[in-house]
Amino acid sequence: MPAPVALSPGAGHLRAMSILITGANRGIGRALFDSYTGDAAEVIGTARGDKPSRGRWMPLDVTDPASHRALGERLRGEALDLLVCNAGIFPDRGQSLNTGYPAAMWAETFAVNVTGVFLTVQTLLANLRLAPAPRIAIVASQLGSQERAAGGSYIYRASKAAAVNLGRNLAAELKPEGIAVGIYHPGWVRTDMGGGGAAITPAEAAAGLKARFDELTVDTTGRFLTWDGSVHPF
Repeated sequence: MPAPVALSPGAGHLRAMSILITGANRGIGRALFDSYTGDAAEVIGTARGDKPSRGRWMPLDVTDPASHRALGERLRGEALDLLVCNAGIFPDRGQSLNTGYPAAMWAETFAVNVTGVFLTVQTLLANLRLAPAPRIAIVASQLGSQERAAGGSYIYRASKAAAVNLGRNLAAELKPEGIAVGIYHPGWVRTDMGGGGAAITPAEAAAGLKARFDELTVDTTGRFLTWDGSVHPF
């Protein structure tokens, strides 16, 4: 597969595509990071905790405005072709409707899965605006679908529904600037979050998501798709 390239704004030459992936130290984010690195793209991974030694990594706590400001300063003036908002948590699996779902769990999950996405986009808008055809990919979940509500995992479901809504509204506002926004269900993936009995591997999810990101343009902005290209119900 040829290395992804983009026309460097104002420079008149080709450069490697620049990508930033949040939550890239494990799971789907790590699979995306490794795959894009193998394509010779310029990949930046962010993580709150431990970071692998290979590649370009920057610290980011997506819930912390000061951490976002520091990231913005480090990347000042760098064009960003693709922002992948992947960082997320799923703390309420197995909670009881009668006694579970504490308020602190709601606050933490929305801080990561919703506010964290917004702050990341807000922080890196200046970088995206320097690229010729910038794209934002929001990794959501089928559990955020309002048409496929089956009960349980109320906090995670509500946070991912909000992330879908956020993506739709960002798509509408950023389309006139030529910034495309896609929203994606990555599949049921064998990660710490998805569990060992999940249907696909992180590498399979990453391959499908990369194909979807490649297809994303301002003409297709705001769509909610699965990793394999199916249109997902809202």
